[in-house]
Amino acid sequence: MLPTWPGSGCAGIATTKRIISGYLAANVQAPRRASSDASGGSRFPADPQKTFDKQAVFWAPEVLPTVLAVRAAGRIAPKNYQLDCDNLPGSELRRAPDGWYAIVPLGGTKHRLWLRELPASGSAVVIDLPLDADFELRLGAARRFWLALERRALGNSPLALPALKRRRLILALRAVDGWQEGNSYRQIAQGLFGSHRIAERAWKTDDLRSRTIRLVKLGQRLMRLRWRALLDKRRGRGDK
Repeated sequence: MLPTWPGSGCAGIATTKRIISGYLAANVQAPRRASSDASGGSRFPADPQKTFDKQAVFWAPEVLPTVLAVRAAGRIAPKNYQLDCDNLPGSELRRAPDGWYAIVPLGGTKHRLWLRELPASGSAVVIDLPLDADFELRLGAARRFWLALERRALGNSPLALPALKRRRLILALRAVDGWQEGNSYRQIAQGLFGSHRIAERAWKTDDLRSRTIRLVKLGQRLMRLRWRALLDKRRGRGDK
């Protein structure tokens, strides 16, 4: 068990890991307010008494690339490719001023769709994949959706982070939590790495001190950039 300081997030590494894992599995963390337009969320009310992982959260495709823009193809689809959001067990469907948002559970995961209009029952659908900086993420999400319809193994999520990077992000969030509580870098390092690893006389030259300072600065950047820093694997800014 890692040492912790009172009131800090270092006491809650299991909670932090659950939040990060839930974030990556569900794609994003929901802002806890009724209107989330400025953060990219759709115009649906959120229950402030519930955490993001206890309620359906809908996101716009221009903000979260793994939200797939789907439209009718104008022809009848083979049965296993027919998409009837109203009748899919466990699916969530909401209407907004710009169309319909759906969360569809298939193949052991949840797929997020945006549809300007609902396709007629039994019709084939098309997924739009704009050629932009997020094309690779959209392509990965579209392929996983197709594999789910095919009842084949989906593979990793396009938003999945390497284990080392995920671990670093967890440490950064814990470090900035300790910093916000007014703890010194030494106290933060003790909470992160254990008191037994902190040298009594050589703290100012200990590499853990430099590492802790870098983690706090990374946590501060994550706070400023919010969840976008977690998703932005292309620039690599989130793990430097």
